[in-house]
Amino acid sequence: MQLKVHSFSNLAQNVHFDDVLFQLAQKHGAGEYLRFWESPVYGIVLGRIGKEEDDIHIDVAAKDNIPIIRRSSGGGTVVQGPGCLNYALVLSKKKRPILDDLRASYQWISEKIIAALKERDIDAVFCPISDLARASDHKKFSGNAQRRAKDFVLHHGTILYGFDLDLIPKYLKIPKDMPQYRNARSHKDFVTNIYINVPEFQLSLAAAFEAEIDPQPLTAQEISFLEKYNI
Repeated sequence: MQLKVHSFSNLAQNVHFDDVLFQLAQKHGAGEYLRFWESPVYGIVLGRIGKEEDDIHIDVAAKDNIPIIRRSSGGGTVVQGPGCLNYALVLSKKKRPILDDLRASYQWISEKIIAALKERDIDAVFCPISDLARASDHKKFSGNAQRRAKDFVLHHGTILYGFDLDLIPKYLKIPKDMPQYRNARSHKDFVTNIYINVPEFQLSLAAAFEAEIDPQPLTAQEISFLEKYNI
């Protein structure tokens, strides 16, 4: 599994580069990837079928010049920016048959992330369908989503470790569909940061998925694929 640790200055490039790796695996035999990135600018990312008018305080975002990007996977709308670590996994369904089952795949991947956090003395729990929460109070710090194809799964998620949590209620409405464990809590009462050493956590997660230790530089093929998005 190749390790990529690369953040672009442009939020759209960061979001779409996950899809580039997915396409290279699915259509061009590139194999599996683990990527870490963090947006240096604030922005909003919608899930594949999310609706701006349902999820976002559009007037507030426009006033603050906050970009709104759509990703290719499902899941809810999130605010991105400094203090939010993103991980993306491109995983082979042939190599890992458990990925054929959607719910089982979320649990299997989440257990590896929880184990990597445990090595850093952070107790977390998996909250179906796709969240990770702090064990002590079930406050969410990680949301996850997938895009699935015949041979590979793109799984990506977030970890809030130093994020400005006030931006979440500022830009996002309360979602219409809420997981049961949320118990109708407000954004402020539901979401939290966990405090991790990012490089150390990256090493732990890379080891959990048996990824390469040394990050690989961007290739000409990857850059070429990204340019096709005309960002």
